[in-house]
Amino acid sequence: MALVACGSDDDDDRGAPVNQRPAYIGSLTVHEYDGSADDLLTAGLGKDGLAGTAPLPADPNAPTRTELRRYAIWSNYTALVDVSAAGGYGTLYGPNVDAQGTVTGGQGKIPGVEYLAYADDGSGRQNVTMMVQIPASFDPARPCLITATSSGSRGVYGGISTGEWGLKRGCAVAYTDKGTGAAPHDLGNDTVALIDGTRTSRAAAGREAHFAAPIDDNARAAFNAAAPHRLAFKHAHSQRNPEKDWGLFTLQAIEFGIWAINDRHGEVRDGQRRRTIDKDKLLVIASSLSNGGGAAVAAAEADVQGLIDGVAVSEPNLNMPQDAGITVRRGGTPVAVNGRTLYDYTTMANLLQLCAAQDPANAQAPAVGFYATLGAIPANRCAALASAGIVKGATLAEQAASAQQALRDYGWEPESSVLHASLGFFEVASAVSVTYANALSRASVTDRLCGYSFSGINAAFEPAPVTQAQMANMFSTGNGVPPSSGVQLINDLDPRGPRRDLLSRSPGSPVDDANTAGARCLRDLVTGNSPQALALQVGQRLTLRNGNLRGKPALIVHGRDDALLPVNHTSRPYLGLNRQREGAASRLSYVEVTNAQHFDAFNALVPGYGNRYVPLHLYLNRALDAMYDHLRSGTPLPPSQVVRTVPRGGTPNSPAPAIQPSNVPGFAANPAAGDRIEVVGGIVEVPQ
Repeated sequence: MALVACGSDDDDDRGAPVNQRPAYIGSLTVHEYDGSADDLLTAGLGKDGLAGTAPLPADPNAPTRTELRRYAIWSNYTALVDVSAAGGYGTLYGPNVDAQGTVTGGQGKIPGVEYLAYADDGSGRQNVTMMVQIPASFDPARPCLITATSSGSRGVYGGISTGEWGLKRGCAVAYTDKGTGAAPHDLGNDTVALIDGTRTSRAAAGREAHFAAPIDDNARAAFNAAAPHRLAFKHAHSQRNPEKDWGLFTLQAIEFGIWAINDRHGEVRDGQRRRTIDKDKLLVIASSLSNGGGAAVAAAEADVQGLIDGVAVSEPNLNMPQDAGITVRRGGTPVAVNGRTLYDYTTMANLLQLCAAQDPANAQAPAVGFYATLGAIPANRCAALASAGIVKGATLAEQAASAQQALRDYGWEPESSVLHASLGFFEVASAVSVTYANALSRASVTDRLCGYSFSGINAAFEPAPVTQAQMANMFSTGNGVPPSSGVQLINDLDPRGPRRDLLSRSPGSPVDDANTAGARCLRDLVTGNSPQALALQVGQRLTLRNGNLRGKPALIVHGRDDALLPVNHTSRPYLGLNRQREGAASRLSYVEVTNAQHFDAFNALVPGYGNRYVPLHLYLNRALDAMYDHLRSGTPLPPSQVVRTVPRGGTPNSPAPAIQPSNVPGFAANPAAGDRIEVVGGIVEVPQ
């Protein structure tokens, strides 16, 4: 473990081996960025440009590699971070706020070098994107590296907001898209993206395609005839269940990072670069957020080489093993359900959220006003659920309240209730459920599992091609889990013909109910015994965490209000699982932040969020600060605790007052008894 990094000119370095690129890394591109016209963090946009309008390519139908990179950095940063000044951008965090938290007058551009390559298993089908950024400020005498595995199902720049912390510290940053990504295979035109996002024919791309659906030309032609205009996405349709390998891919990104650092800074002897900065001298922190945070934890569990020194993550996706024997209590009261997998609880949300949004208690919820555009669809969903016995009640209000209570009973905290309306309207749970159903069961795009597919739509909400510009820029603008960038989720089993899922009806239904039958099909895969269900259950078991962090210090921060990755199914029970596995050797701290949720960008984009929620991104930065100080100087990590923030307030669903430091208190070195989180005998005790 690199508690104190040494220089690269020690006598021991005389025997340093030749710096050989890992065998799984393919052809390589390396680009230098001067920190003015272009840079590592902001692609030349600077702090003000990241908060500005989208940097559209000069010709949207034919963007260049440089334009796609700039657009991707802007899209991913603004999708993950609240870039409004009132929300803290530019004062509490952002490119112009230096590593010590000082607000500077600069734009925060960071010069350096960027390495880009695929990692492949020899098949030419895996092609996981790996990227390493090494800032010009990197100090070989005090070398450090952090991981920034992509969030969600995004492409390789999907962790850029985490990478920012490392670049400011002078650390190298190892990124990977972990086998996901935003650029689809256009099955109709048979075009694919390359590693830099530019598009070409599948035949021309060959083994250099970022993703091509594993079907032959005959199967593709038959599918196009039956279902024209459809798109295949890597996470959903690679038939590789990439989530099972997210830890491996993150470790490979670290290995690629070590090679790149030595390619740049290793000593040259006998005309060859030597590996003079190896894992024993390099401080490595595994980090990122959401799926990327879960990948960092998975990497730490799998790290038999001792590559990782510490873990600092935010809102991680952590799939718990069944019947782990962990109890979670809040304020002394046991939580009825905890530790379910992402697919399990997300398919429950997908079934219930549209109905729960109609609960009169949600009258002031963010985005609830948007439901007027859906007409009777939410009420029809409630009625369909009531008819199936899934919710109770004779009236819409009673059925909606029953759906809301069912979500609470399944592990969502009461603070999450106000968020179900917005996540339901934005089809978040639908997108995740369909993508993971396909991925975990290794379904083909041609299977149209549970009757779903991905396509653009026309004015009648029927499948249609996306525009040339949308396709050309999807590497930059997409999130890898449609609906996104003009691609919609399609219900192929609507009795009137395929159409957009949210506005569709179930087979045999006379009314639009947002495809209740499809949602129930996805849900049935959790416990069913059909071939598809059994395949999914096998795939899901390959994604479970074991809780063994191998004695590494770790710090998890998570928003209590998170409605996408609820704390009762992720960070809280994982704390108990880790203590169960490691006992007194556990070095994991868990910080739960009140008035924080999963999507910081919504704080600025969706009316009502900014009044209620503080930026969790700030707390990830603080977790990284704490871990860095712990590894460099031995400063104790904060103990597990609840951090009680203060919402910005103001008139509900109106622009909130500017955030102040008093809204976002820091970690307590010695939290009060009423704020301390404890684990005793398999019971995770969280204060009220």
